[in-house]
Amino acid sequence: MLNQLPLMPRTSPVAKRTALRTLMACAALTSVAGPAAAHPHVFVTARAEILYAPDGAVRALKHIWSFDEAYSAYITQGLDKNGDGRLTADELAELAKINVESLPDVGFFTTAKANGKPQEFGTPTEAGLVFESKILTLTYSLPLKSPAPANRSFGIEIGDPTYFVAFTIVDTPDAVITRGAPQGCIVRVARPPKLDPAVQQKLAQEDITATPDTSGLQVTTRALVACP
Repeated sequence: MLNQLPLMPRTSPVAKRTALRTLMACAALTSVAGPAAAHPHVFVTARAEILYAPDGAVRALKHIWSFDEAYSAYITQGLDKNGDGRLTADELAELAKINVESLPDVGFFTTAKANGKPQEFGTPTEAGLVFESKILTLTYSLPLKSPAPANRSFGIEIGDPTYFVAFTIVDTPDAVITRGAPQGCIVRVARPPKLDPAVQQKLAQEDITATPDTSGLQVTTRALVACP
């Protein structure tokens, strides 16, 4: 049972890897006994929106993350309190809260730059979970600590560089979009190359940032908004 597992210090390397492997929520509930313990792997299908203020500055990002079916089933065990076979927003509220509160520990799986300058994030808002067709989807807004004038470019990178959590940005026109952007802005999305299943399995077992022969492999998706 989750609540029977010993909690590791959140500052330890094992705790950090646990947080990545179990995608925020389990980081607050479980840990592993040591580096050799089996570690689950989570797959996320994602979309993102870049939100602009009326003055043309970027004010926030909106993330929509859908977890794979196996992880969705695992993390929602026992949450159907009334036993009606459905998970409501109220029943998922505490899990959404845990997810959001754990996001800073993994850097929100997001980086952002305005005109080449790194941006800091504020406190996430409007977090919610929906469970439909066996898939759990997290939606939340991630404000920039200070609105970023982006009269030339604004770029984001989404994913887990260690590849304990595998992010895939959907291959649709709404994969990364802007809302309220100045007229003429264009979004370009650069996805990582598709990996051979054998390579995926290998990377899922190790921290590629600590492995010399794979540290240069791109596993994150980048999007750039270019404005006139």
